[in-house]
Amino acid sequence: MRIVFMGTPDFAVSTLVEIVGAGHEVVAAYTRAPAPAGRRGLDLVPSPVHRAAERFGIPVLTPSTLRTEDATATFAAHEADAAVVVAYGRILPQAILDLPPLGCLNLHASLLPRWRGAAPIQRAIMAGDRETGVAVMKMEAGLDTGPVGLVERVTIGPDMTAGELHDRLMIVGGDLMARALAALERGALGFTPQPEDGVTYAAKIDKNETRIDWTRPAQAVHDHIRGLSPFPGAWFDLAGTRVKVLRSTLARGGGAPGTLLDEALTIACGDGAVRLVEVQKAGSRAMAADEFLRGSDLAAGRVLT
Repeated sequence: MRIVFMGTPDFAVSTLVEIVGAGHEVVAAYTRAPAPAGRRGLDLVPSPVHRAAERFGIPVLTPSTLRTEDATATFAAHEADAAVVVAYGRILPQAILDLPPLGCLNLHASLLPRWRGAAPIQRAIMAGDRETGVAVMKMEAGLDTGPVGLVERVTIGPDMTAGELHDRLMIVGGDLMARALAALERGALGFTPQPEDGVTYAAKIDKNETRIDWTRPAQAVHDHIRGLSPFPGAWFDLAGTRVKVLRSTLARGGGAPGTLLDEALTIACGDGAVRLVEVQKAGSRAMAADEFLRGSDLAAGRVLT
C-alpha cells in the first residue's frame, strides 16, 4: 500500500521501520520541524523520525500546521491508501482524516479507552496499573476516541520504569501496526467502538507534580518515582540541591515521612518505606545509592524534603 507516515519521537521510529520492512511504499513522512539545540540553541536538530525517513530515502515534510488549503492539497497529492500516525504531536483536521480511502490509523500506547491523551505510559505506572499495552485505532476528530482494530497487552513489572515500558511498547507497537496494515490491505481489519465506561485521561506531566511527597504510602511513592523515570524525573531536595530518583523499590521499615532509616537510602513514607536504588544530583551523573552515599554526609535520622 501507499502510506503516509506521521510521527516525531523515537517511539515512532520502530513503527516506521516495520512498515518499510513489510514492503509498503511510504510516500512521505510528516514530522516536527528541526528544533534548536546546543548551548546557544544555534544548531537545528531533526527529529528521530526525520532522520530515519531520510535514511530510507523517504521525502520529509515539516509543516507548522495542517489546517490550510495548501496543506490539504499537498497531503492529497500523495494519493496514499492510508496514513499511519504515531506520536506526531499535531492534530489532524477532518479534511486530512477524510483523504486516505482506508483511513488514518493511530498507534496509541495504552489499552483504550484507559489513558487517552499525551502521557499514557507515565500515567499508567504512576497509577499503579499492572497491565497496559498498545492499540491501533482508526482516527476521528475526538482525542483518542476512534474505534480500535487491534490490541496487544503488556504486563507492567513491579519495579518497571517508564523508560523501560516505553522501549517495550515501542517494539510491540511497531509489530502490531505492521499486522494491522496487513489485515487492512486484505480487507480483514475490523474496528470496535471504544466503550463509554473506563475512560481516563493521561494529562501531560506538569513540572509541579514531579517532587516526591514522602507523606504518601510507599507504593504510591514508588509508582511516582518509576513513572517519571528517566524523564522528567521525580526528585527531593537535599540542602538546596535537587536529587532525582531514577530507580527505587519497596522496603521494610517505617517512621516519620521522609526520614532516612538506614545506610542504604531507605526512606520512610506515610505508610511503609522505599529504598532508593539509583539517584542523580543536579549537574551530575546517575549513580547507585551506595556510591551516592559515599559522597554525602547523610546519616540515619536525617529527614529529606
